[in-house]
Amino acid sequence: MKIEKAIPQDSQKLTELTIRSKTHWGYSDQQIEIWRDDLTISESYIYNREVYKLKIEDNIIGYYSYYHMNSLEVKLENLFIEPEFIGRGYGKLLMSDFLMRIQRTESNRIILEADPNAEYFYLKLGFNVIGKIETSIKNRFLPIMEMKLSHLAKPTKDHGRKNHNS
Repeated sequence: MKIEKAIPQDSQKLTELTIRSKTHWGYSDQQIEIWRDDLTISESYIYNREVYKLKIEDNIIGYYSYYHMNSLEVKLENLFIEPEFIGRGYGKLLMSDFLMRIQRTESNRIILEADPNAEYFYLKLGFNVIGKIETSIKNRFLPIMEMKLSHLAKPTKDHGRKNHNS
């Protein structure tokens, strides 16, 4: 098992994985078709975003994608797992990898819009709901969530040494 950067040639596999994963939560085929453009991971998308895939042997079983909104904020856009692997800790593994990468930057805040079925997953990881947006489905809202990274230890430049000249 390994997590590695996705390549443009992964676009079709990632799109199919996204659709299977979204369908797992009971959305109708008709609704999936309405969302097809939003669920498509194009080669261009992979070029323009940070996309990391989780592989077991040669099979992609999950991925996440994000981008830097500015120097201090990151938006997690996608985190999907193959349905047969949901609930086995792979989502948490991908989130740990994502957080490790973000800790290496100056970012101090992560934002995401969660599927309502994934809200509890993100709450358990330390995200908070800060708002909601209405979707194309009547009376369905996506929670807007954030995680402030100030509580995560970041390496310091002086490695904890005190200035003895003061």
